Amino acid sequence: KVESNNLDVEVKSELETEEKGMEQESTRESDSNILDVSSDYPREKHISIQRHLADLAKLADLREDEKKRCPLCPEEKLKACYGYKLHRHLQNLHWKVSVEFEGYRMCICHLPCHPVKPNLAGDQTLSNMGAHYHCIICSATITRRTDMISHINRHVNKGETESRFATVPAPKSSEVLKELATDVQVLPNYSTPQKTDSYFNPKMKLNRQLIFCTLAVLAEERKPIECLDAFGATGIMGLQWAKHLRSAVKVTINDCNENSVTMIRENCHLNKMKVKLDTVEEDNGEAMGDGEENTDTIEVTRMDANVIMHLRAFDFIHLDPFGTSVNYLDSAFRNVRNLGIVSLTSTDTSSLYAKAQHVALRHYGCNIVRTEYYKELAARMIIAAVTRAAARCNKGIEVLLAVALEHFVLVVVRVLRGPSNADDSAKKIRYLIHCQWCEERIFQKQGNMAEENPYQQLPCDCHGSMPGKMAVVLGPLWSGALFNTGFLRRMLVEAVQHGLDEAQPLLKTLACEAECTTPKQFSTHGPPDENKQEECGVYIKTANASTESFLIHGKRKSEEVIRNTAKRQKSENSAEHPAFYYNIHRHSIKGMNMPKLNKFLNYLSEAGYRVSRTHFDPMGVRTNAPLAQFKTVLMKYSTPTYMGAQAEAPGQRLGDTQLGEQAHGKAGGAEFMEDDKCAVAAALLTKDCPAPCAAD
Repeated sequence: KVESNNLDVEVKSELETEEKGMEQESTRESDSNILDVSSDYPREKHISIQRHLADLAKLADLREDEKKRCPLCPEEKLKACYGYKLHRHLQNLHWKVSVEFEGYRMCICHLPCHPVKPNLAGDQTLSNMGAHYHCIICSATITRRTDMISHINRHVNKGETESRFATVPAPKSSEVLKELATDVQVLPNYSTPQKTDSYFNPKMKLNRQLIFCTLAVLAEERKPIECLDAFGATGIMGLQWAKHLRSAVKVTINDCNENSVTMIRENCHLNKMKVKLDTVEEDNGEAMGDGEENTDTIEVTRMDANVIMHLRAFDFIHLDPFGTSVNYLDSAFRNVRNLGIVSLTSTDTSSLYAKAQHVALRHYGCNIVRTEYYKELAARMIIAAVTRAAARCNKGIEVLLAVALEHFVLVVVRVLRGPSNADDSAKKIRYLIHCQWCEERIFQKQGNMAEENPYQQLPCDCHGSMPGKMAVVLGPLWSGALFNTGFLRRMLVEAVQHGLDEAQPLLKTLACEAECTTPKQFSTHGPPDENKQEECGVYIKTANASTESFLIHGKRKSEEVIRNTAKRQKSENSAEHPAFYYNIHRHSIKGMNMPKLNKFLNYLSEAGYRVSRTHFDPMGVRTNAPLAQFKTVLMKYSTPTYMGAQAEAPGQRLGDTQLGEQAHGKAGGAEFMEDDKCAVAAALLTKDCPAPCAAD
């Protein structure tokens, strides 16, 4: 009997040493940062991962007549106890707080697998802080249950659903999407940013079409051009460039995520493109059919966006990070070539649209408030940050395009080298004075002398008639033009040629907005000019023979060529459009029915003002008319809400001669306030009086 007892003790000691060895191996695995999910050899799961509560109870070998230890708790935390008590302990402490995944339960573990911070005495005591979970996929140790659930969801979103201990790995589910004759393969939950490596947003299709038209116009100026998609994700944008522009562009798609780079290479092979990775070309010959030849080559790189823009020079750079792009502006303007183009898409609309004003101040160094023209305010705020970044590299900018929609703000600028261009661009950054009562606004005058009352620069009289401070200073903002008419016309031509149906209406609206004309006045036919050619009914300007030399890639441009290029760009710019716009609903008169928007545009145009619609606001009106005259015209052609009243409309008492006299000066503001009071009073009188009395 004594010998048998000694054998039992030896066997138990050997089992304990094996368990300790297994625990040490699991600790080393959890501490390592290498999460090799695609390992081919199976591994045993941790004892805390079970399918049923009975399987967990079998580990304790419950018996009513013997005391047993908990298999997931050390002896210092729970001493050996009888079976009924241990079963209750396993059910309440371990099983109820477990995390379920594919039929398995990851129970909470109190064994010394997870390192605990030492206490004041210097020793690592076991406490409640040592409780943790073991991941069923990557065997990582995580302390909180909510963090464990998020950790598992990240594996699922990335397609890493096979377990390490599974003998047959499950295939990754993928989906193939098609846009602009380009196929891309994406992983599940592809439309959720920061949760998948292959982020693809179908709502940004319009944004991708605008950038494609921009690159197509640049490709007509110089060939070939080196273009960079700094944040490739699935590589959809770079694939569209290479597939449709072909030899005119040399595409480089970059991403810092290894899984994204792998996905980009697969998408290149899916679209029968050659991949140049680490100066080695890979050709997927099996993907091509018999007799098909495709010489298009796409370079795929894996590095930080700031690094690749510091190392190499490009003609076209597109930045589309998650959120703000201010962290990459200095690198983008460092090596971009002269007359190149930088486009950036910002999706941090909460800070740009004045919902998080402190974030806008932190990222862009700009003080803003919520206004009726908040979308244009966001575009000018981004351009101001771009201008400062370009000026630090002794470069100026020319704004070609600025679009602010619901999901993003797109800004496209042309780079002009030279300190003088940088100074000219920096002078267009100014502060804006905004009246919070009537929404009037004006850019602050340039000068170094401090004014005693800068609010007097506002055309309105709210600062004098209202008590307290009614105006705020916003900025610094870009005060120059937001559009280049000639460039937009050429983009419209490219959109028609490539069949981009969604971008054509927006580009036509932008062209009208750049010229500050209505769609009826917008003419696609221009006067005859030897330097113009007609494409798809739109006249565009082409470079002269003397300017062809600047298209030669890699040669230094002479002073004469740069002078001719500047003249060509200056000729493309028409009269600068007025800054900001007014919302017709914001300034409507209570008790009056305002006219239709298109008719109101004609009324303002007949009054002698430049007027157009704006893409920033469907009910917005861009005009050079002061706010007082804007309201006067709106009130003149508004009708009373109650049609039973036949009294003379108060707006009819304002003749055309009186409206013309009010077109200049601040006197119209006071007269408008009196007429506005009369209009409200007349509307109230016609409401209460009967019809015969009103007729009399």
